[in-house]
Amino acid sequence: MPSTGTSENNRNHRKGKRAGWLVVLAAFLGVMVSFGSLLVFTFSVFLKPLSNEFGWSREAISSAFGIAALTIAVCSPGLGHLLDRFGPRRVIVPCMAVYATAFTSLAFLTPHLAHLYFVFLVIGIVGNGTTQMGYARAVSSWFDDRRGMALALVMAGTGVGSIVLPPFAQHLISLYGWRTAYVVLGLLVFLFGLPLTALFVREKPGHRMESSNPKDAAGGVKRGLKSRAFWILVSSLFLSSISINGTLTHLSALLTDRHIPVQDAALSLSLLGAFSLCGRLITGYLLDKFFGPHVAFCLLAGSAAGILVVASASTAHAAYLASALIGIGLGAEADITPYLLTRYFGLSSFSTIYGFTWTAYAIAGAIGPVLMGRAFDLTGSYRSLVTVLAGATSVAAFLMLFMPRYGRLASVANGLETTVSGKL
Repeated sequence: MPSTGTSENNRNHRKGKRAGWLVVLAAFLGVMVSFGSLLVFTFSVFLKPLSNEFGWSREAISSAFGIAALTIAVCSPGLGHLLDRFGPRRVIVPCMAVYATAFTSLAFLTPHLAHLYFVFLVIGIVGNGTTQMGYARAVSSWFDDRRGMALALVMAGTGVGSIVLPPFAQHLISLYGWRTAYVVLGLLVFLFGLPLTALFVREKPGHRMESSNPKDAAGGVKRGLKSRAFWILVSSLFLSSISINGTLTHLSALLTDRHIPVQDAALSLSLLGAFSLCGRLITGYLLDKFFGPHVAFCLLAGSAAGILVVASASTAHAAYLASALIGIGLGAEADITPYLLTRYFGLSSFSTIYGFTWTAYAIAGAIGPVLMGRAFDLTGSYRSLVTVLAGATSVAAFLMLFMPRYGRLASVANGLETTVSGKL
């Protein structure tokens, strides 16, 4: 018969597994209504209503998204440091509260562009504290062998949000107007983001005490920022973010400009989200089986093909195909990045390094939508620029083939150096 100690250990192990998956569930729902899901995927749905209401150009409205993205770029390393220093829950909860309030306040926009820009500035300051960057450290502390799948399930929150939120926002706008739509969507953040994070999101017991040495964290950041892996990853992120965010934020307007019905345009965004959800779950499985950069290459190549289809899409079926291709690889870099960072650099300084990668991602995310708006305002078409963006995404994919093998990392769990082998 098993000893009492063995039985107790087994019970504790099962309890720990349940607690870890509960953290994943809370993180999934938080990410579903985060800046990276709710605001990003509904932005294009609000583009025309705001332009019609206030007479603002698409470039001017897109600049608000750019302001939020640039603010995220500036604030992400600082937020990452706070996450490493104080833990996820103490950072995510206040960020989520400010973000929810600011998003809801968009219902009370005035004709002054400065009002729009100020709200997006506030959202940008706290925005990344509500995304996967905020949750990834807590989730990673609970998982090792199944870390890829656990992180993929968190990122799937973005996929579910991208399926549900655009048509829901369009439905609200059609029935009640854009102001009511902003209120209802903002209330979703208060409902799904705040309470579940406050109740369930935490790091594995003992992990915080063992991994919070400031000197170790500072040394890890310096080593990370000097590494070849970091700079290849950042370069790929930058190119893919310009292309995918630029295409995504103007996709609804682009399709309706080509006389595709608004319902079909909204459906294409939902299909994009559906395929991104499937792609993320498949990605999690693949990351636990194969070398991460090779997985990223395949997914980004699919996104490049989808963006190329967007350049000439003039029918609903072409829009659906483009959405499927982009969706499968959507967020490949953003989703795979936290996994790769844990494998290359460990967890002691994970959030801070992650914050720096978000700086590159967000700067590019600010440039892409503005470039798209500028191209349309100057030429009345998106076609030429979208073709260039497809090429940039292809370059981002090929860069991943130059990533080094996983090396010797500082183990956060016990403070010792361990070897992490990449899987072919």
